[in-house]
Amino acid sequence: MDARLTVGGPATANNEWITEFVDFCEHNSVPLDFVSTHHYATDALGSIGEDTETQLAHSRRSILREWAQETHRKARGRPVYYTEWSSSSDPRDHLHDEPYTAAVVVKTMMEATGLVQGYSFWTFTDIFEENYMPATAFQGGFGLLTLQGVPKPSFRAFELLHRLGTEALPVSGAHDTVDVWVVRGPDAVTVLLTNHVLPRHPIQTESIRIQLTGLLSPRGVYVERIDDDHANPRKLWIEMGSPALPKPREVEQLRTASRIVREPLQWKHEGDTLHLDVTMPAHAIAAITVELTPRRGHEDPR
Repeated sequence: MDARLTVGGPATANNEWITEFVDFCEHNSVPLDFVSTHHYATDALGSIGEDTETQLAHSRRSILREWAQETHRKARGRPVYYTEWSSSSDPRDHLHDEPYTAAVVVKTMMEATGLVQGYSFWTFTDIFEENYMPATAFQGGFGLLTLQGVPKPSFRAFELLHRLGTEALPVSGAHDTVDVWVVRGPDAVTVLLTNHVLPRHPIQTESIRIQLTGLLSPRGVYVERIDDDHANPRKLWIEMGSPALPKPREVEQLRTASRIVREPLQWKHEGDTLHLDVTMPAHAIAAITVELTPRRGHEDPR
């Protein structure tokens, strides 16, 4: 009917039936423009009947990347769309409301780069009744927003990702719980960090030292955080007494508590190397932005 309309599938859960679907389309000359499926870190892990935390404890760091890599391979060059994913498949998981899921969002989205064409988080708001919809502000729902429209830490994680540049720079160094990406935009370089593991796995506050080379003239450095003490409105909600339906004044206070705040970060510049130090609590995100004043030619930080 229209060449601009694309048709794909199989829109399965748990990355299922992709090889069979692609084989059928290829063997029967059925046009197939893309592959789509769903997955969660709790899929096919542990035993039936186990609670969500136990399922996650049996999972592995970066398992969603592993599955996306396998789906990318099975798609045989076609675009891949994950039209549903989240930190767990439990519609009442308290972790959905906490910085834990924000760290999952950043880590998963960054690791999906180059593997998927679209990666759609499930879901935008807690106004959602596939199961049932409790009339409670923070009730572990899938949403990025509470019933009252208060942004959760996961919402702010997408806000940080949205403001990243478009050029990924090489990073050296490794850590058991901390992941680091460096992305350049037109007038800034952002160092994006997460300190994250699955439940019941060891994690602690980490002191991270970063060296950026090739930055000839940094203009300033600031950090934006998401953790237990930053962009975490649920903490204030608990301090309020956990009101099921916050009053309008309380909703505004929660929205304010959810905001990302820019804080100056100390830095040291020696030659063409910038030295930065940052502390990362458990399940934390830090986005360190280095504002640049370009000189002659093009700076090439590494």
